[in-house]
Amino acid sequence: MKLQDKFKELDKKNRALLAVNFYNFETLSAILRAAASLQQPIILQTTKRTIEYLGLEVTTSLARAATQQYGVEAWLHLDHAQDIDLIKRALDAGYDSVMIDASEQPIEENRKLSRQVVEMARPYGANVEAELGYIAKLGQSKEEVAFTQPGEAKTFVEATGIDALAVAIGSAHGFYDREPELDIDLLANIHKATPAALVLHGGSGIPDKQIQEAVQNGIRKINLATEVKNGFMSTLREELPKSDEIDLRKVFPPAIAHVEQLLKNKIEMLNQA
Repeated sequence: MKLQDKFKELDKKNRALLAVNFYNFETLSAILRAAASLQQPIILQTTKRTIEYLGLEVTTSLARAATQQYGVEAWLHLDHAQDIDLIKRALDAGYDSVMIDASEQPIEENRKLSRQVVEMARPYGANVEAELGYIAKLGQSKEEVAFTQPGEAKTFVEATGIDALAVAIGSAHGFYDREPELDIDLLANIHKATPAALVLHGGSGIPDKQIQEAVQNGIRKINLATEVKNGFMSTLREELPKSDEIDLRKVFPPAIAHVEQLLKNKIEMLNQA
């Protein structure tokens, strides 16, 4: 099933998918173990940096082989791409979904680039995600406010033909300085205004209750990255001083297990929504 069709199915059931970034085999394994143990579908996400680290062919092949091994329904998504050439290469390599992030560009340029990617992805049958509004990235100010507006969302989706839209409703990437407060009423109005699958970026650190309310009001994809990286590395830092082991295959399992349990808890929380 194509991801865009899965989103339509989820919309009828008022449910959402967890979309988790992986960085190496260990984090990929943790994601798929969690999904397999609960027999739940999952979105595997990579960014430009992961592709630069692993290589595009290795990234794609690793995700495909691991998904088959664990017997999980999964889709491979390119997140926050700003380079049209990288998006084309990812589509050629077999990515199921791509995101064009031109949200920091003037609205007309955002619309133009998003439409270009939609037309590029059409022959591949790939899902296309774009972003509208201001969702602070790592290192950017979380004080700035430029929430997505329902009318703008409706016009943007109609003009571009995108399948999924990342909305600015109070979330941010990275760690939060204080507890975020999602504008659920605004989200509900955006959901009424457009049939696009709505995406919540910056899912790490948002209280479960708010995420569940977001799902109930139109969010179909929740991105998770910071909690995965932090949990993996924190566990490694705790475990390494206790051991003089040099076999990497014996060093990584506690970190993998930590991330697996984290994601199982997240998936179960989403199912309860």
